Amino acid sequence: MSDTRQIEAAIYERLSRVIDPELGRSVTDLGMIAAINATPVNALAPASDDTPTASSHGNAGTANAVAAEASADAADHREAYDVTVHVELTVPGCPLSQTITNQINGAVTSYPDAQLTPHIEVGSMSRDKLADLVADLKAERKQNPFSKPGVKTRIFAIASGKGGVGKSSVTANLAATFAALGYDTAAIDADIYGFSLPRLFGVHTQPTNLNGMLMPVTAWGVKLISIGMFAGADRAILWRGPRLQRSLEQFLSDVWWGSPDVLLLDLAPGTGDMAISVAQALPNAELVVVTTPQPSASDIAVRSGLVALQVPMKVRGVVENMSYYEHNGEKLRIFGEGGGQRVSDQLTEALGYDVPLMAQLPLVPEVRETGEAGRPAVLDAEGALRTDGIGATFRGLAEQLMG
Repeated sequence: MSDTRQIEAAIYERLSRVIDPELGRSVTDLGMIAAINATPVNALAPASDDTPTASSHGNAGTANAVAAEASADAADHREAYDVTVHVELTVPGCPLSQTITNQINGAVTSYPDAQLTPHIEVGSMSRDKLADLVADLKAERKQNPFSKPGVKTRIFAIASGKGGVGKSSVTANLAATFAALGYDTAAIDADIYGFSLPRLFGVHTQPTNLNGMLMPVTAWGVKLISIGMFAGADRAILWRGPRLQRSLEQFLSDVWWGSPDVLLLDLAPGTGDMAISVAQALPNAELVVVTTPQPSASDIAVRSGLVALQVPMKVRGVVENMSYYEHNGEKLRIFGEGGGQRVSDQLTEALGYDVPLMAQLPLVPEVRETGEAGRPAVLDAEGALRTDGIGATFRGLAEQLMG
């Protein structure tokens, strides 16, 4: 007979591969497994006389099914155990508790050397234990994690010279594209005055607060944070200078991001305080300039790219939004044409390196309608990346950026 302690140790080792979806660490590393108890199960009693059997008046199908089940039981000679796993969640009523429970169930039932029946008992950590966990996590960071040497996260700051060019829509759809392509993706709504990512992702909840450390809200596969997620965010915000910069520092340092592959920042329009703050806090960020075709937008868009002359930030490329409207097979240039290429050419000349026009996005009413309904237009209703039209265009943009 297998030793119960050996089984308990083996299950604990298997649970080290169960990852908390929010913190990105194993449930064992986080101290969420309080105890594992394995108890032998008595052997099954022999079948009684009234066990269904085949007869001239019986159902042959029922008899065959019973025979098959008995044969399977006889073939499995492994010992049987009840395994109770005591789980302590970081917060009561954690919305992802069922995900964690399902993973634990799978880890127990797939154990090969015995028949294990899992029983999951879910509680929450004590205040002191949670405080110690948060202190340990914060001690690992101590500062903005994205500015450390060797960080592998690709950071793209989405900028525009003026409002109304679809910068936030580009950010939302690009983030959703990265996530759909399998990248661990995060996005910060750094447009403090005109935040819009919560609406575009259909987010109506607040981040979970773990003793002062925030868990980003995940929607459509993207980890998000925005001032718009907090109570009273609909009131006018009149932050300036140091306080504005502090908001970005908090989003970077006080939110548990894990180690995302991609981080997108939706910047406020223009070249104000937040753009400078991003450049200072994230010198490894790459700027993507969004414009529309008409000169009144493209001329101003150049200024947002020229911020790279003042700070150590590379301009990766230009995206021209609302380039055309397709009607009966004809591309109607409602806002004129050439703006994206003008921005590309001027920035290439001013900065001394190639700043390509990376994409020309059509004017598609569905982008606005679907986005305002809370789903990025590049995704279908199931959350998969569309293979046609806007989905293919954003896939190409994402692949260029990661190239």
